[in-house]
Amino acid sequence: MNNLATVPTTQTDTDVMQQYLRDILLSPVYQAAVETQLDAMPKLSQRLGHNVLLKREDKQPVYSFKLRGAFNKLHKVQQQNPTASVVCASAGNHAQGVALSASKLGLKATIVMPITTPEIKVAAVKALGGNVVLHGTAFDEANSYAINLANTEGAIYIPPFDDSDVIAGQGTVAKELLSQHNQLNTVFIPVGGGGLLAGMAVYIKAIQPNVKVIGVEPEDAACLKAALDAGQPVTLERVGL
Repeated sequence: MNNLATVPTTQTDTDVMQQYLRDILLSPVYQAAVETQLDAMPKLSQRLGHNVLLKREDKQPVYSFKLRGAFNKLHKVQQQNPTASVVCASAGNHAQGVALSASKLGLKATIVMPITTPEIKVAAVKALGGNVVLHGTAFDEANSYAINLANTEGAIYIPPFDDSDVIAGQGTVAKELLSQHNQLNTVFIPVGGGGLLAGMAVYIKAIQPNVKVIGVEPEDAACLKAALDAGQPVTLERVGL
């Protein structure tokens, strides 16, 4: 197990954390997202012998926390350039988050999705106002195309997770969580790209440092563990489906 608390903290780290806190506290995500409920899980709590609660991000308008990061990023883009066009790549949740955010902010959004994306997901993005382009058989191919498309058309590429504005948007989940429950012991956070974990962890550890933050990822797609072991981001040779 990797202990992030052993990583040295510099003044630069502290400054970055303070900036994230400001961005999370001042985030305009509620122009699109909603504060989601914290539900008790009585049967699971009884079975495990602990009080288990569930943060219901499936109650967002696009059924995912991804709306938070997408809106926070696009709001920053819109403030800097009200007529900007944006491009992203996604097979689902980020795509819908960007499409809805762009619609609310009056921006043109092009969403690149793999050709293997289920039609129901493509239709959902179109219904939210996104211009869908199908390309590639996997996310990496769609993502490379999206980056090239943004460069060619002078649009702004919207990353799904590795971006400070996206991370701050996701961090608003933690802001709500700590306001909804003041006696948390441990918070388990799913890890894919790491944006949700990063945003929530920086807020929780700044406000309630005694709360344990545990990232959870699939054994056959353990990209965070591999990165921590290597001391830098790595590309997995293969992942499970």
